[in-house]
Amino acid sequence: MTKAGDELRRSIGSALPQLHALSEERASQAPAPGKWCPKEVIGHLLDSANNNLARFIRLQAVDHLRFEPYAQEEWVRANGYAEAEWFDLVELWARYNLHIARVMDRVPEVIALKPRTDHAPLGNTYAPLPADAIPTLDWLMRDYVAHLKHHLRQIES
Repeated sequence: MTKAGDELRRSIGSALPQLHALSEERASQAPAPGKWCPKEVIGHLLDSANNNLARFIRLQAVDHLRFEPYAQEEWVRANGYAEAEWFDLVELWARYNLHIARVMDRVPEVIALKPRTDHAPLGNTYAPLPADAIPTLDWLMRDYVAHLKHHLRQIES
């Protein structure tokens, strides 16, 4: 079984040099009107980390895969990421995600791979579902990492 925590650590390690190389000015520039600047993308990933860490912990104790969504645009705006210091955001993002990787590693395999037939509508997902199309906590953790990598590619381009 591929460990989501290992993939998350690899993603952080490969992204950090590129993120640190971005200037404060470049990190503050949106690629187009209505799009997030790199600061806001990292902020969105912090919001995702915040919400998903709680999910990864709570969902270990239940049989379903249901959780509250969050309004990502409002969270990014309310947190004021565009006005934050780039280096501080990157360091917080990296350290928080290293903690999440540690939590992922601690999920017992029997719980991680347990099929969750009672689940919320999946909406936009990034990781492929298991062959039987029934999500698991392992799938949700892998989807989290795939989502993170998707947004890191946005900053790279």
